[in-house]
Amino acid sequence: MKSFGYLFSTLLLALIMVSCNNKPKIGFLMDTLDIERWEKDKELFEKRVEELGGIPIVKVANGDSPKQLDQTMELIYDHVDVLVVIPVDLHASRDIVKEAHKKDIPVISYDRMIRDSDVDYYVSTDNINIGELQAEYLSKMAPNGNFALLGGPTKDNNAALLHLGWMNVLQPLIEKGDIDIVIDESVNNWDSEEAFEIIDNYLSDGNPELDAIIAGNDELAGGAIRALQEHNLQRDVLVAGQDAEVEAIRNIVAGYQTITIFKPIDAMAFTAANMAIKLAEDEGPINTNITVNNGHKLVPSVLLSAQVVNRQNIKMTVVSEGFVQEEDIYQ
Repeated sequence: MKSFGYLFSTLLLALIMVSCNNKPKIGFLMDTLDIERWEKDKELFEKRVEELGGIPIVKVANGDSPKQLDQTMELIYDHVDVLVVIPVDLHASRDIVKEAHKKDIPVISYDRMIRDSDVDYYVSTDNINIGELQAEYLSKMAPNGNFALLGGPTKDNNAALLHLGWMNVLQPLIEKGDIDIVIDESVNNWDSEEAFEIIDNYLSDGNPELDAIIAGNDELAGGAIRALQEHNLQRDVLVAGQDAEVEAIRNIVAGYQTITIFKPIDAMAFTAANMAIKLAEDEGPINTNITVNNGHKLVPSVLLSAQVVNRQNIKMTVVSEGFVQEEDIYQ
């Protein structure tokens, strides 16, 4: 009986190991977790991969592009079936795609496009449209005046797309002489402190007053708002951000920030996870709704829509969706 029990336990363990080994491994390479929204992406993506029977393996590069390539090699050696990548650097990340493809591992570019590469798929929001939403909202509230543009780092493809969206709306107004762009800066690593310094220096130097600030995300908007507070202008200048972070929603309630953009992070994470599992299990075809030129090819893509959040629709958007808890806003 004792030997039978031992044999049964051994067989059970072997079956469990075989079952685990048959589960698709999905690597998720992330740039950073320093910004609030990325924790949500991580949690949602892991949850969905597990629900679909996969094993998510997450690596965070902390803004270090060579480190992200090293992490790629670790995941390749760990025999992942698919890589999902939030690239640190839009160009350097080409090497991630090259190394993965040497082992026939598909690569999904998540949120940010990997430029000039043979990346297989792209899942994101329409970032040009997000820039247009920000610029349209503020320019309707301030059809004349001085605008500041605080963009993200040049190594992030989304920063360029947002800027393109801003200028699609603002350029005709600039040409008419209605709007002046008095600041147009790229901010390294989406650093709120650098955004603070840019606005603070402008205001301290006796430059013409600001009427509106369009920021690439809520971190930059928050830095700009702190600078406005230093000069007691926090309710006098329109401010647009992106990502619907809790602090940004609080700033909107307080009247310091005008709008943020609510990106459907749950849909993005679920779409990328579903796509990754399909690729891993060779189920195909993969459904996409558009192609996006990354400088090398037209990448099959899924682009999701975002929406404006203002003081009037907070409860109807981020709260009703469960993205932000009401008790966290009104503390």
